[in-house]
Amino acid sequence: MNKGKELKPHIGIFGRRNTGKSSIINVLTGQDVAIVSPHPGTTTDPVKKSVEIFGIGPVVMIDTAGIDDSGDLGSRRVMKSKEIIKSVDMAILVLSENRFDSYEEKLLDDFYEMGVPFLFVHNKDDKEAIDPELKRIISERFNQPVVEFSALYPSEFEEFVSAIRQTMPATAYQKQSLLGDFLRRGDMVLLITPIDTEAPEGRLILPQVQAIRDILDNDCIAIVVKENEVEAFLHKTGIRPVMAVCDSSVFRKADASVPKDIPLTGFSILLARFKGEFDSYLNGTPAISDLKDNDRVLVLESCTHHVSCDDIGRVKIPGWIGAFTGKKLHFDVVAGLNRLDRPINDYALVVQCGGCMITRKQLVNRLQPAIDSGIPVTNYGMAIAWMQGVYDRAVGLFFKKSAKAEIQR
Repeated sequence: MNKGKELKPHIGIFGRRNTGKSSIINVLTGQDVAIVSPHPGTTTDPVKKSVEIFGIGPVVMIDTAGIDDSGDLGSRRVMKSKEIIKSVDMAILVLSENRFDSYEEKLLDDFYEMGVPFLFVHNKDDKEAIDPELKRIISERFNQPVVEFSALYPSEFEEFVSAIRQTMPATAYQKQSLLGDFLRRGDMVLLITPIDTEAPEGRLILPQVQAIRDILDNDCIAIVVKENEVEAFLHKTGIRPVMAVCDSSVFRKADASVPKDIPLTGFSILLARFKGEFDSYLNGTPAISDLKDNDRVLVLESCTHHVSCDDIGRVKIPGWIGAFTGKKLHFDVVAGLNRLDRPINDYALVVQCGGCMITRKQLVNRLQPAIDSGIPVTNYGMAIAWMQGVYDRAVGLFFKKSAKAEIQR
């Protein structure tokens, strides 16, 4: 299931077979999205549906297979369900008939390991109410309330939705800004956008569109030019933008074209700061210079796309790193949110794309194994800036912002 294209907060519904997970999805979405049956194991592959939750906004609900599924096929379904944990912003653990033992315990261990906040719901309350002692034990042990619910007679619907709002991390749905903290009303921002073989026909790539929208949302002015027009534009108009943002592939040209007193950074670097793990990138990027012969480098593309002869992740970055280091290196490219074929410790460096097509939670969990193992991580823009000799300028904007904030305090 490719969830990368859904940037809304994600809520996973987990639990045993036949606890009513699919019925809960249908109640929350107000539609018969998931197949409901009295027979255990009806849900095989994860099912997703968008729904609007008051106080949060649009979210993606994901119905998963039962964690107690059995047999070879059942084990694969359980594995798929557990893979979903890495991608969700919160989880709902559905209980019924007062069952709570090793199945739920293992699932909760996974929630804790992935840093996923969770909510307990005891479903089918019309059939068998939760035992007060079990409710007390769960509430005290996990410091979480247990919502008593019936998908068949959802009289507790508002209480349930309120509990979801309280559990969902605000960072998953609060509007953030790529550039807002650098801008004041009326500021002009120069966006340098090359149109090459990788540019989609008739449109801009998503990070460029996001930057334009963010500039407009902050009541500022976006000026968009190709890399060959920068000097002529600045000379003819006399305009002095407050900052310039370029595509990573033209960092060196942009550095030469944009006056040194105008801050310059890249779309990918803005996304790195926006999506998280920016400090890890700052620490990990210099490791490019320390690569040795036969080191293995992992390139993570967070979306799937048709590969061109000039593909940034599969062709350009491996070529640039090889030429920059002068070393014989091995590169593995993993697209989407697919599992790795090798242990993470096989790699000397991880290079992550900007992550424009995935949520912050997905990106953080994607990189966490490498960070936990002490493997340096960087992202496309920061790696390219390092190799093109413009790294200090490309990240300097963020340090100036921090220094200014420090002075103001």
